Amino acid sequence: MERIVLHADMDAFFASIEERDRPELRGLAVIVGAVSARGVVAAASYAARKFGVRSAMPGFRARALCPQGVFLPSDIRKYAAVSEEVHQVFEEFTPVIEPLALDEAFLDVTGSVHLYGGPRELAAALKARVREAVRLPVSCGVAPNKLVAKLACSLGKPDGLYCVAPHEVRALLDPLPVRQLFGVGPVTERALVQEGFRTFADLAAADARALTAIVGDRAEELIRLARGDDDRPVVADRAPKSYGEENTFEQDQRWGDALSNAVTAHSHAVARRLRRDALRGRTITLKVRLAARHATDGETLARWSDGGVDAARPFVDAWRYPLRTRSLSLSEPTDDAAVIRRVAFELWQKSGIEEPIRLVGVSVSHLSEARDAEQLSLFDAGAADGGRARAAKLGPALDAIRARFGESAIHLGSGAPEKITPSGRKKSGE
Repeated sequence: MERIVLHADMDAFFASIEERDRPELRGLAVIVGAVSARGVVAAASYAARKFGVRSAMPGFRARALCPQGVFLPSDIRKYAAVSEEVHQVFEEFTPVIEPLALDEAFLDVTGSVHLYGGPRELAAALKARVREAVRLPVSCGVAPNKLVAKLACSLGKPDGLYCVAPHEVRALLDPLPVRQLFGVGPVTERALVQEGFRTFADLAAADARALTAIVGDRAEELIRLARGDDDRPVVADRAPKSYGEENTFEQDQRWGDALSNAVTAHSHAVARRLRRDALRGRTITLKVRLAARHATDGETLARWSDGGVDAARPFVDAWRYPLRTRSLSLSEPTDDAAVIRRVAFELWQKSGIEEPIRLVGVSVSHLSEARDAEQLSLFDAGAADGGRARAAKLGPALDAIRARFGESAIHLGSGAPEKITPSGRKKSGE
C-alpha cells in the first residue's frame, strides 16, 4: 500500500493563541517573544509577517521592521497545554505520530484514510476537529512522503489543505527554489546557485560527481530528495538522543555569578528531565556562544564553525556569534545534577574562554535506561558508594516535592536564569 503522510502545522501558533484569548488583538501585528534586548521572535501573526517579521528574528530587527507591533512575552506553559490538546486530536486519526515541535507533527495516516473516504477528506476532518477542540486553525499537507507533505503544508498556509498525489509530486517540486529543500541552508544555497543549481529540477537532473564538488557526500541524497524520493518513515515516540538546556543572556557575560548560576540551573533541569524518563547519560557537553563579532569580506565560515563543506566557502555577512562546545564522557552514566554541574564547570575551566559570552548551555547524551546503569564498578566502594547512594535518593526526592507542590516549590540557591529565548520544541522529560 502506498504510504500516505500528513504534515500538520498550527498557523502562527503562539500568536494565534494570544489572539484567541485576547480578541482585541485580532488583526493586529502580534509578535510573541523579543520583549527583551536579546530576545528573538517566537511567533508572528500574519499581520506582522506582512512587515517582514519572522520567527527566530532578533527582536531589534523585528522592532525596526514593525514598530507598531504588539510585542508580548512568551507563555510557554500555556502554549504547551494547548499543544497537548492538539496532539490528543491527532491521536483520534492515527497512532503513528511524530511530533516535531509544539506546533507541528507528521502523521502516517495510511491505515486511516479508508475510514474517511480519502486523504483530503481525512485532512478536512482533522482540521475541523482541531478548530472545534482549541478554536485555532491548522494547515495540512498530504503526500506520499514527509518531504512533499511538509512542502505542501507550507505552500498551503495559512489555514490550508494541500493534497499531492504520487503522480503530481514532480510538478509540485520542480519549480521550487533549492533553499526549500530539506538540509539546504543559506550557505549551501549560495554555493548551489553560483554553480547554476537554482531549482529542484536543476538538482534532480544534476550529475552526482559535479554536485559532489559543491556539497560533498550529500550529493546523491540531495538529488534523490529533489526528485521527491523520501523513504523516511513517520517515527512515533522517537527516542531522544540528548537532553539539554540553554539560555541567552540579556547582556554579554564573563565568568561570574550569572554564568555559574545558569550552568547550575541547566544541570538541575537536565537531570530532572532524565529522571522523569528513567534515563541516564554518559557524555556531558558545555555549549558556549560568544558575543557578536563582525565578519569581513573574504573571511570563511570555518572561523565560526567546526568545518565541513559549507565551512570552507567564503562569505560576506554581518554579525556572527562563534560557537564553542566541549564534552567529556564519564565511565558510568548519570542523572545526578551535582555530577553534571561539576563536569560542566571543569569543561569551562579547561576551555580557556576569556571572551564575553552570549549564551550558555548544558546537555547530556549517550543515553541508557536507568535500570541498566545500576551496576557499580568493583572499585566504587565505601564512602564513595555512600555518596552515590545519597545522591541517588536526593534527586527523586526533589522531583516528588515538585510533582506534589508544583515547580515553584523548590528554588535553587543560585537562582535559575529567566529564559528570554523559550524553545518551541517538545522537550522529553517535561
